[in-house]
Amino acid sequence: MTWKDHLPEVRGRLLLDEPLGPFTWFRVGGPADVLFLPQDPDDLAGFLRGLDAQAPVTVLGVGSNTLVRDGGVEGVVIRLGKAFAAVEAQVDKGGSGSRIFAGAAALDATLAREAARAGIAGLEFYRGVPGSIGGALVMNAGCYGAETKDVLVEAYALARDGAPLTLSNAELGYSYRKSARAAAEPLVFLGGLFEGRPDDPAAIAARMDEITARRETTQPIREKTGGSTFKNPPGHSSWKLVDAAGWRGKPYGGAMFSPLHANFLINTGEATAADLEGLGETVRADVKARLGVDLEWEIKRIGRPPKA
Repeated sequence: MTWKDHLPEVRGRLLLDEPLGPFTWFRVGGPADVLFLPQDPDDLAGFLRGLDAQAPVTVLGVGSNTLVRDGGVEGVVIRLGKAFAAVEAQVDKGGSGSRIFAGAAALDATLAREAARAGIAGLEFYRGVPGSIGGALVMNAGCYGAETKDVLVEAYALARDGAPLTLSNAELGYSYRKSARAAAEPLVFLGGLFEGRPDDPAAIAARMDEITARRETTQPIREKTGGSTFKNPPGHSSWKLVDAAGWRGKPYGGAMFSPLHANFLINTGEATAADLEGLGETVRADVKARLGVDLEWEIKRIGRPPKA
């Protein structure tokens, strides 16, 4: 008997040995031992309370910056659906306000759009961040000079045992693409409260259009990709390092660093997770040998290698 033989009863869906490739932007990866699609926050909390403490738990968002290895993921993978995707502006007594709530399953771009409609500026950068709010809370996501720690008031999460938590911005311990709190303990984020500043909705929308146009001309957003592959090392741009080492547009199995943006790893068609990770590791070693700079993965790699 293992923990899989006595899973808690749920109102959502429990799927055994479910392939995870379709849930990721790379479209690769093996199955989850168990995939849990909770019906609502209470369903999720009850499941965590009843789940064997020895069972590994992984949260998968929209899979925009996640590489699932070909051997699949041990334990339970949790994926949040539309019950966790609400976005709602907070209106004060005067009928206005500069705060907005976003559920963990809401797309970052949806938060940007709804904030614009409510006349809340300062969250436009989320239009350029691929992924969902849960991932943004875990990794302090950002782009174009702004990041999550600049606009987050507090986050709401469940601990591994299902206990509810409200975490202030400071308690999350944000640094570049990292939350110290999220790295130190397993958290399942439910959403966050964000604060901007009042502005004209049309002006906000215009700035978002500029971000969209910039992304479309500089990033391979219609490819099977995972966003930025490597973090920018201090004093360097990762794409420039990859380019200088000669890896822009160079095939590696079914993988390649995009000719359009050399820090975007892409599945050119039939890549395996091993192709993608292998290319990334090869480039890291080459950049270190040629240029003396260490590249650190920004894409989250999870799961087991394929069985020999």
